[in-house]
Parts: sequence; C-alpha cells; structure tokens
Amino acid sequence: MDMLKCPVFRPGDEGYDDERAGFQALARHRPDVIVGATDAADVRAAVAMAAADGLPVAVQATGHGMPMAADGGLLISTRRMTGVQVDPETATARIEAGVRWSRVIEEAARHGLAPLSGSAPSVGAVSYTLGGGLGLMARRYGYAVDQVRAVEVVTADGVLREVTAATEPDLFWALLGGRGNFGVVTALEIGLVPVTSLYGGGLFFDLATDVVKRWAEWTRDLPEEMTSSIAVIPFPDAPQVPEVFRGRRVGHVRIAYTGGPEEGERLLEPLRAIGPRLVDSVKELPYTESGSIHNDPAEPMAYYATHSLLRELPARAVDALLETERAILEIRHLGGALDKPGLGPVVNRDAQYQVGVLSRLAPGGDPGEVRPLHDGVREALSPWDTGGRGLNFLYGENTAPDQVRLAYDPDDYRRLAALKTVWDAGNLFRLNANIPPA
Repeated sequence: MDMLKCPVFRPGDEGYDDERAGFQALARHRPDVIVGATDAADVRAAVAMAAADGLPVAVQATGHGMPMAADGGLLISTRRMTGVQVDPETATARIEAGVRWSRVIEEAARHGLAPLSGSAPSVGAVSYTLGGGLGLMARRYGYAVDQVRAVEVVTADGVLREVTAATEPDLFWALLGGRGNFGVVTALEIGLVPVTSLYGGGLFFDLATDVVKRWAEWTRDLPEEMTSSIAVIPFPDAPQVPEVFRGRRVGHVRIAYTGGPEEGERLLEPLRAIGPRLVDSVKELPYTESGSIHNDPAEPMAYYATHSLLRELPARAVDALLETERAILEIRHLGGALDKPGLGPVVNRDAQYQVGVLSRLAPGGDPGEVRPLHDGVREALSPWDTGGRGLNFLYGENTAPDQVRLAYDPDDYRRLAALKTVWDAGNLFRLNANIPPA
C-alpha cells in the first residue's frame, strides 16, 4: 500500500467506519482494506494490488444501491472523485466516479442543459448510469445509460482504458449495463438534454379516494413527455410527521412533464378531479429543483426492497397490491422512449410498469421479518409479471445469481459471461451483482 498517496483504511483505523458507510444502512461493507481513491491513478494502483494479493474488489460512491455487503476484500471508495466538466457545444459532460447528480445538475444548468438524473440528487451518477438509470424524464429520453458516449475504466489487468463504441465495441456494450463486473469506471462522458424546467411536483391524496386505480387508468394514454409514478405511504401517527399526513395512508403521485405548463395543467385535470388533495405542489420548476418532485430522504436508512416488472396494471393487480398495508409501495410508469433499443444489455424494455415494495428496518436488521410480505406481493402480481428485474433495484440477497440473470435477455447474459472470461477471467470484480465468467 506504500505506493498509494490517497487515504487507506484497515479495520480498527480511525475513519474506517465512516469510509465504509453509505446510504443503505441495512448492511455495511466489511473489507480488509479501503482505498479512498482521489483519481484514476489511485484506482489503477488499488486494482493492481488487489489482483496481486488475491483480494476481490468492491466499489462504493454513495452506497445507495449497494449490491452486496463485501465481507473481506478491497473496497475502493470513489467519493473524492467529484470532477464535472460540461461541454455546451457538444451537449456532453465528463463526470468522475464519485460525483452525485446534484453537482451534475448544477453544472449542466449553467448552459441550459440537464442530465437524465434520477429522483434523488444525492445518488452517485456513475453507478446509477451503469445499471441503466430510470430517471425523471425516462419516458421522454429513455435510460440514462443510452446517453453514454465514452467510458474510462480500469480493467482487471490494472490498465486504464478509454472505451467507446468505436475503440472497444464489445467491452463498451458490456459496461453499459454490466455495472461493476468488467472494471472500475473512473469517469463517463454522457450526453445532456436541452431541458431547463419541468412542470412537476406532487399530488397527495388520502388513499380512500381510490387514487391508485385512477392513476393507473390515466397512464394508459399519455404522451412520452409525461413521466409519472405513485407511492403509497402508510404514515405513522407520530409528532415528527406533518399533521396533514399523520396517521393516514397516502397516495403520492409524482409528476415530471417536459412540455409546457399549460398543456401540463390540461393533462393533470383527470387526476385533480379524483378528489381533494392533501397537498398539491405541481408547478413549473427549474430542473435544479427536480429533487423536490419525489422528495426522497437524504439521510441514511435501513430498508429491504423487492420489485416486479409488469406488462400491464389492471384493477385486479392494484387490488392485490393495496392489500399490502405495512410497506411502502412505488409504481413507476414505463413505456415511451424506454421501449426503444439501447446501447447495452439493459433489457425488460417491454415492461410498462415497475412495482417496488420497501420495508424500513433497523440498521443491521433481519430481512426475514418482512420477506414473507414481499414474497406475497410478487406472487400476487405474477399474472402480469414479465419475469424480469431491473439491475439498479437489486441488492443484498436479491443479487443472487438467479435474480441477476433476470435482469438480462438470455442471449445477452451468455454474451456477458463470455466477455467476463475475456476481461476478468479470475472474477476479481465479484463483490457486486455478479456475472461469473463463462
């Protein structure tokens, strides 16, 4: 480790626990050593040493979608790699491995541009993108990964490569959806879109208004410019909860419309006609305030989550979902530009809805307490399930090989496994949603 000029932590060292901590508090990495990389040279040195010592490699930026907790091995923390460079002439940005979407949004906005960021600006932009990236404008512009122009990556041999569709087409394809299986990505060049504002925000209803069925019916005939989702949240009757939500089961419709506010108002008329809103915050807002639409928590939390991808969302499916009263539900409307072929192996593009189930637990809690509930939801939705999974929504025990396979078309999975043999035959990069070598 002497060749490293960046911070290095071992168990028991001051700063070790802070360095391995992330947003997901259900489990923590327990690596033998952590390298706090400051640039690509640190990543190269860390990968070379891990290979020499036979240590598997894990990577963490913000720890939101931590695929699995590393037990041993070497963890590369990229949170210090936060460079962002926007080129307004080409409408692209170079983003380093540890940058959060909030920084990219701010820099792009200076030039009248926006990235295909997700609901939470605090999420790491690179890891989000490599897993697909299902964002606020997804129905209009597709997956974030389809905007990648170039990838800077350190492969298992310790070499830093700039990979494009022209220079290394097979590796480029594999990186755009293979997430961390083929190397440690130190930077991406991504395309930006000409968006400065959205007509967006939230509509909150008491669930007694039958809002979920009405929202599902409303989504069946919408332009691609409208991306929306609905969360069903059982709020406790507790002093820290805003009084308007206290003790209620609430339906929170999230709106992100890339068209004009007048047309947005017209499109939302059927939703506002459902009944009284507890809160209605939908308005024209700058993209720099797009995080307010979902208003996702910014503080670390422990949670267990599963999801299903559906071909359709009929009333019977909604009834089955709403029987689950003890968890947070989230239904995302897909389709539109998400249906179109992309650059990498991100599939399940035929799905029209994604249904997530989330249960909050104590840090280090046992998912076994809520697993039967989650399994029951999946089973209830099985008549409409595509059988697929979204890679960015797999973590913990749900990164088992049988679940990871469901995130890919079978032919694509076989191609990925074959390419893994070419680029990482020893499976150095296996502390992730792993694709073993063929």
